[in-house]
Amino acid sequence: MESKSCAARSTAVTKDRPDATFRSDAADLVTQLSPTPKTKPDVVDFGTVFTDHMLTVEWNANEGWQSPLIRPFGNLSLHPACSALHYGVQLFEGLKVYRGNDGRLRLFRPILNMSRMAKSAERACLPAFDQSELLECIRRLIEIDQDWVPHSDSAGLYIRPTFIGTEPSLGVRKPAHALLYVILCHAGSYFDTEVRALSLWADPKYTRAWKGGTGDCKMGGNYGGTLFAQYEAGSCGCQQVLWLYGEDHQITEAGTMNIFLHWINEDGDEELATPPLDGIILPGVTRLSILELTKKWEEVKVSERYVTMGQLCSALQQQRLMEMFGSGTACRICPVGSVVYQGKHLELPCQEKHSLSSRIATELADIQVSRLTRARTIATSTF
Repeated sequence: MESKSCAARSTAVTKDRPDATFRSDAADLVTQLSPTPKTKPDVVDFGTVFTDHMLTVEWNANEGWQSPLIRPFGNLSLHPACSALHYGVQLFEGLKVYRGNDGRLRLFRPILNMSRMAKSAERACLPAFDQSELLECIRRLIEIDQDWVPHSDSAGLYIRPTFIGTEPSLGVRKPAHALLYVILCHAGSYFDTEVRALSLWADPKYTRAWKGGTGDCKMGGNYGGTLFAQYEAGSCGCQQVLWLYGEDHQITEAGTMNIFLHWINEDGDEELATPPLDGIILPGVTRLSILELTKKWEEVKVSERYVTMGQLCSALQQQRLMEMFGSGTACRICPVGSVVYQGKHLELPCQEKHSLSSRIATELADIQVSRLTRARTIATSTF
């Protein structure tokens, strides 16, 4: 099957027919354009204004993947017993498309998002899909709604692929029906604040993820379960939660971000450290890009290692901490200015200019909009 056909595909095996193989016969993408395009606002909150169209692809165990459909943005029709609603059989991805200085559109490392989505789908017992076919369908969707991509060096259009089990039954089992859909939205400021550096609340009584769980997959339950702690953080005057794990209070993530520390470590080495991918950390695309960039520079030691709150407090007391920052597709690079931990308000050093995080942010932005002309190891997908 040719990649430009936009037809998702998978192999399904039924209990009654263990050798039965099903593939989608629908090779062509179907497009239904909206007759009433929306007015595009100038400034919006993150994830509140959506483009004119969406992509939907249905799957069932008997017939496999159906023909992909681009249609006007609108509500979905779901059975009241839908397994995504009752048992959280669902997942999503997040990536952005940017408009370069040359006017061309660029997706930032989309293959990594497709790969992570496939891993999450396997963990959720949702059907496999052809990653290149889905990506080609997303390209076609973006081309139709390309006027929504901002003419900006600092903003992009957010892409939200979503995969849900639509099994019309209350039985707790692997779904025989599923829906994969993609929506696009304006990506305004992710954090509702004018303050550049975030304040974090660290309390070990709440845990975002645990060994053997789904913390390394992008599932909705990983986020919905954090809301209570998020609002408690707000009541303590903080904007986000710094998630801790274990009796030694290991630092794992901050809000929905991967976390980085730039410091002089215990051995006297200048180091950029981030927690390792041990099953409770989401393998962020921005996280990986930061690691690859900084390793290429060969200026500081770059480590994936455990860091505890005790080590952070010691580094602060000994003035070894240079900065702490979070990373993610939605927030990009976000410095951390303070942490509330065990009744103490820890002020962290935070420089807006000439810091490692600001240099990383600039380099990533240059790559995303193709301002860099020299060869680079991190590539975008251009169309």
